[in-house]
Amino acid sequence: MKIVLINPPHTAIGSRIPDDHLPPLGLLSVGGPLIDDGHIVGLIDAEFGPMTIAEIVSRVAASGPDLVLIGHSGSTSAHPTARAIAEAVKHSDRAIRIVYGGVFPTYHWREVLAETEAFDILVRGEGEETMRRLAGTLTAGRPLATVPGIAYRNGDGEILATQPAQAFADLDAYRVGWELIDHRHYSYWGGKRAVVMQFSRGCPHLCNYCGQRGFWTRWRHRSPELFAREIARLYREEGVELINLADENPTSSRKAWLAFLEAMIIENVPVQIVGSTRADDIVRDADILHLYRKAGVVRWLIGMENTDEATLTLIKKGGAKATDREAIRLLRQHDILSMATWVVGFEEETLSHLLRGFRQLLSYDPDQIQALYVTPHRWTPFFRIARDRQVIETDIRKWDYKHQVLKMRHLNPIVLVACVKLIEVAVQARPKALLRILFHRDREQRHSMRWYTQMGRRVWFHEILEFLFRRRHLKDGPTLENFWGAPQDSEEESMLRPQRYVKSLDAAE
Repeated sequence: MKIVLINPPHTAIGSRIPDDHLPPLGLLSVGGPLIDDGHIVGLIDAEFGPMTIAEIVSRVAASGPDLVLIGHSGSTSAHPTARAIAEAVKHSDRAIRIVYGGVFPTYHWREVLAETEAFDILVRGEGEETMRRLAGTLTAGRPLATVPGIAYRNGDGEILATQPAQAFADLDAYRVGWELIDHRHYSYWGGKRAVVMQFSRGCPHLCNYCGQRGFWTRWRHRSPELFAREIARLYREEGVELINLADENPTSSRKAWLAFLEAMIIENVPVQIVGSTRADDIVRDADILHLYRKAGVVRWLIGMENTDEATLTLIKKGGAKATDREAIRLLRQHDILSMATWVVGFEEETLSHLLRGFRQLLSYDPDQIQALYVTPHRWTPFFRIARDRQVIETDIRKWDYKHQVLKMRHLNPIVLVACVKLIEVAVQARPKALLRILFHRDREQRHSMRWYTQMGRRVWFHEILEFLFRRRHLKDGPTLENFWGAPQDSEEESMLRPQRYVKSLDAAE
């Protein structure tokens, strides 16, 4: 079977402003097993350009595929573009079957199949094994009902879903299809040849707003030694200099993470590793942070979410302000950059909350900050808590964490965005931060901070201009539940749990 994978161009500011692009790991992860099964697979990465829909359709037509698979890591905000591409491809050739995968279609499969006939089949949950089975079933002409983990229409137009697929226990069982990309075209941090990779999937913590935890169903990790070996091969054969970990929480198991660090040190390749983790894991690993740095870890994004204790309790973050501050101090001690995420837009926030948050950020003293806006997903427990809040942004392309989408009780949007933009400037331009950018003792870290500052400055001005001239918030919008539908947290886990891990991961390492 001839299969074309499409990575839609994303409208998010973070995708359009930087000159760097990272490869679409999800599609490559599905592409590898399909190639190994004997299918002819190609990739259209429409982020470059970005491509117009007409250009994408032309590329698809030139490939002459039997099957098109569309997916994007930012699947909620990318959905309108994915739908437009599917409709255009289907209009050009109705014989092409179109498959759609990702977090958003996994949970919104009923609505997606009802709103357009362009998508023939949706993949729910992890795609590697499901797409293998689906491609094999289509090739052999067997009934779709035999494939777990999909949704589709039957011959009568009825929308159906098969039983959930089982999350696979062995993350090393399927390889990433790196041959689908030209590594020379992908970079990060100002031109460093880069890829996205996963050491683990899922997260064992119970933050009730997380849209990823349930999608992966259970925290699992790759073989530390095999993962380090793959990174080393990408450096030696493809010149990859930087690894961006897409994990929610790669350090969940100290034992597994330490084994990976030691394996990377043995490989002895000068790659840089960036990713995100929890502050309490950093504090837990205070005695081995020198190994983090020796293995190539140069920056962690730490999900602090908020500095208000009541808000942290509401979202069940499970962290503590003292731990957050100590994690940043420890990282700096080992020349590892820290990026603190700070989420705003909670219903009861006032100016005093924002001022207190600003002071707390200053006391944390992070190297970088990333301000995000509350963005509830229907399949998370937090959606049920926020179900009666009013939606002020109905364009779901803006549901990308970088735009306010929910009404606040005490602050109107112009006040909130003004405060956030001022706080970003004040934190990033404080004397301590500027001195590090100019005189950090590590040349590579100086380069990283300067690149982030330059990109952040461009994004900052773009966000201000967009807010002033391109956005129109609703004054009396629908409730969150009326906009998206009833809470779906009873379906939060998208797959059946992998049997091998049920016992071994219930016991904390």
